[in-house]
Amino acid sequence: MKLKHSVMVSMLGRVADRFHEYHPVQDLATRLDLASQVPGMDGIEIVYPSEFEHLEKTVHLIQGSGIPISAVNLDVKGQKIWENGSFTSRNSDVRAHAIQELKIALDLAAELGTDLVTCCPLIDGHNYCFEADYFHQWQYLVQGLGDGASHRKDVRLSLEYKLNESRNFNLLSDIGRALYLCEIIGFPHVGVTLDIGHALIAKETPAESLSLAAQAGRLFYIHFNDNGRDWDWDMLPASVNFWDTLETLFYMRRLDWEGWLSYDVYARGDELVRSMGASISVVKHVEAFLDKVGMERLQTLIDQGSPSGTFDTLIQAML
Repeated sequence: MKLKHSVMVSMLGRVADRFHEYHPVQDLATRLDLASQVPGMDGIEIVYPSEFEHLEKTVHLIQGSGIPISAVNLDVKGQKIWENGSFTSRNSDVRAHAIQELKIALDLAAELGTDLVTCCPLIDGHNYCFEADYFHQWQYLVQGLGDGASHRKDVRLSLEYKLNESRNFNLLSDIGRALYLCEIIGFPHVGVTLDIGHALIAKETPAESLSLAAQAGRLFYIHFNDNGRDWDWDMLPASVNFWDTLETLFYMRRLDWEGWLSYDVYARGDELVRSMGASISVVKHVEAFLDKVGMERLQTLIDQGSPSGTFDTLIQAML
């Protein structure tokens, strides 16, 4: 298993919550420079359209940095036009615009040297009963993503699910819906982005969700972070759910999965480059712990099905 570690450039700019601003706005050139300073970084994830105020100039800036691109992240939530939905908007012009933005993102990915666009349709869902027509919403989502993905087959589309935010109930909310959507769309180049934090707040076991996506041939991309299973806090990997992180890496290695890990980590009260560097370092240390325990030994413990024996062994290995 050979993993590549990617930094989300958007996380190296403004960091704020409802009460405080922890880091100020930074232009893209500054954030690219910060990304280049992150220890262990192999590439970056870039967001379209928010990072592309001037399309051609931004492409040249990114290419000039010499940093490989892991994925283009399509953002169809933050602008005013998406206020009432993107791919599932009641307004057909808005839906058409979302499809066109997806096509542009696919073209940008190819131009920037990656074969992947990831998209989390966070604005598509509902807040109240009797607010949305669920039949129409689902049909719009299938049609819109399918139309966009058909634009080109040499760039994969990876769909990221999340339980809630910005809607109380997101339409693409869990691994089951994400895989079902992929099957309905029917294209082999449409798959899933597994965000560890999103799996946790959906009350999933991340390693199980990963295994389901991989067995379906739909595991395209992984976001690493952590939280307390209550909200998507984008914390340092393994800082809360160490065993889930270890188990996820165990199944990735069992699958011999090779691809990008992108770090979606929110540095509140911490230095940006240090926080991202620590995220990568933590995952590499968890990998080293996996080496210490041993893949065959862990598989034997799983086969025996005795949690007491498993955790007695794991805790001893930590000493």
